[in-house]
Amino acid sequence: EHGQGGFPPMVDQSPPPRPPEGSNGDETATIAAEEPTILYQVLEGRVCVLTLNRPHRNNALTLQMQKDYFAALRRAERDERVVVVVVTGAGRSFCVGADMELLVSATAAPEKSADGSAVWHDQKNVEQAQMRLLTKPVVGAINGAAAGLGLVLALWCDVRFVSQKAKLTFSFSQRGLVAEHGISWLLPRIVGLSRALDLLLTSRVVKGKEAVALGLAEYDAPDGSSAVEAAISYARGLAANCSPAAMCEVRRSIYSDFARGADEASSDAISLMLASLAHPDAVEGVASYLERRPSRFEGLRAGQIRSRL
Repeated sequence: EHGQGGFPPMVDQSPPPRPPEGSNGDETATIAAEEPTILYQVLEGRVCVLTLNRPHRNNALTLQMQKDYFAALRRAERDERVVVVVVTGAGRSFCVGADMELLVSATAAPEKSADGSAVWHDQKNVEQAQMRLLTKPVVGAINGAAAGLGLVLALWCDVRFVSQKAKLTFSFSQRGLVAEHGISWLLPRIVGLSRALDLLLTSRVVKGKEAVALGLAEYDAPDGSSAVEAAISYARGLAANCSPAAMCEVRRSIYSDFARGADEASSDAISLMLASLAHPDAVEGVASYLERRPSRFEGLRAGQIRSRL
């Protein structure tokens, strides 16, 4: 069962975007030099799909691809057509981690990125902060293998769908690497301390159904394409039924409350609740319920709820 988050089926059931020519999982496929590393597509239903697009390398990440990915997220943030973002991979894999050429270069010159520009860890700290500060929900569709940094990218998504055939591993300990890119902060909060240690110490492979049982994903699907379809349907449900302004504050509060005490979090929640009552989305949410009709939220066009504090 793919799980639709309790939402009614969407009228628009158009299929997810197809990967580009040559991205059918064949490792011998080639992509033209001008082919973007991240595909950006806005679907009906106010959903943006970002596709990691190096299928000939199982979507292994280069430094440029990482920059392109976070640039695409920033673009989706600014795009008024978009309420929810879905992230997936082209071909048969989600993302197998950093490109091995990048790792070879990084171990040869550990304080520099492969192209000799910014220090690696400074770049990653900035990008992780971007993920926490996004105003729009991000849904991961793990359509195939996810390893190392690729699995970290998936776990920074708010909700995850996974193919039952997908293989997931952190792989760091088997490569002589530490718990990278903030995963030592994030993973225990997702699966618990002991499970996080198990997964990071052993780098063992986890398949789709076990991933759901552990909490690495919320929903599983029979294969990669159905995982993408289910993720897009879920995202359309959020966009159709939920206030964008409310969803923005929900995810912001959850991430910020990780680092705060209960008293501070409760005080902030009370202030946000009072501010939300003055937002047009709250007025519309109550009116649509009383009138038994679909909601027509203004969303972030009317400003963030926090801005009314």
